[in-house]
Amino acid sequence: MRIGLGMAALGRPGYINLSRDTHLPSRTVEGMQSQANAVMDELFGRAAAASGDGEKNVPWLDCARSYGLSEKFVGEYLRSRNVSPDEVYVSSKWGYTYVADWNVELDDGEPHEVKDHSLPNFLKQVEETRELVGSYLKLYQVHSATMESGILTNTGVHEALHKCRQEHGWKLGLSVSGTNQDDIIRKAMAITVGEPPVRLFDSVQCTYNVLEQKPGTALLEAREAGMDVIIKEGLANGRTLRHPRLLELSERMGCNADQLALGAVLAQPFRPRVLSGAVTTDQLSSNLDALGVSEKLTTTEEGKKILEEVMAGCRMDSEDYWKDRSALKWN
Repeated sequence: MRIGLGMAALGRPGYINLSRDTHLPSRTVEGMQSQANAVMDELFGRAAAASGDGEKNVPWLDCARSYGLSEKFVGEYLRSRNVSPDEVYVSSKWGYTYVADWNVELDDGEPHEVKDHSLPNFLKQVEETRELVGSYLKLYQVHSATMESGILTNTGVHEALHKCRQEHGWKLGLSVSGTNQDDIIRKAMAITVGEPPVRLFDSVQCTYNVLEQKPGTALLEAREAGMDVIIKEGLANGRTLRHPRLLELSERMGCNADQLALGAVLAQPFRPRVLSGAVTTDQLSSNLDALGVSEKLTTTEEGKKILEEVMAGCRMDSEDYWKDRSALKWN
């Protein structure tokens, strides 16, 4: 599927998406798992309905070690429904540890997750991931690679990642965040391992949306180099849905605001796959219909005009975008 379900908002009680109180009546482990199961049921149902002519539309689930119990929820869901590994695409990430102990609010300055891109942490977390979703895993990603974390120059970790790819057949990727996502993408594209040398990373997962468009050129370079492009935070944690220009243009398009926001991302020339951050079945259903909106944005004259207008009318300065994002409260 070109649109997958990201588990960042379903695997733990607190996250930075707007209006979570409206959509999550229970924040207990059992309540969150039940909610996650319902949304995953919707994903699998829509995938089955979209499959035809002998072609499978494989559901895609994206987890991380730091998304609370996301890997546990996904693994238990798939096993309880007897899903075969070839009937689902699961991606996950290592590099952060969840430390919020199932709390929504923490003392000022206390983090919900702690980053560690060292070799010992990779070796620890990869075994944790394998225990929970190993038979289903297709893509393993470095979570939020930065220049400062050392992951881009740590050849020991690079070799360990490559060994995992050889032993398990997994693809390797990295996710990026912040104002210099484009610089990190280009740096990652140049990393090679083995003899003869091969590129270390097969994919990049990047924040890109109608507000934050700065990484677009680097993402096109990555796609042209043969990397898979995955987009996270396509709705900017809900902020796009409050943008007056997007709301105006979605009404003109005759679609929901989330569908225009995600459709505009799907219509980009770097041909991305996109993650939904839905926490309800209705949200996911609406998000998945962005595929049809994307087609109109690229094939009809009115759609092309609206795409041009939404990209021009919603774009923010990257520094301002990330400053505003850093001010979002866990809720």
